[in-house]
Amino acid sequence: MANEQPKLADEMKTMQFEPLLPVEKKLIGWSIVLGIVLLGILVWVSHTFFPGNH
Repeated sequence: MANEQPKLADEMKTMQFEPLLPVEKKLIGWSIVLGIVLLGILVWVSHTFFPGNH
């Protein structure tokens, strides 16, 4: 078994730490904000157009 593939955990231990770039932080932030806004719109549409036993 000398040709055994390296395990993911072993590879991650040897990786260097790379901080997020500013543009990556902005993308993460905008994605979270967009998800929350769209979830709010979905709840509003649900309550407005499908008034069940809410």
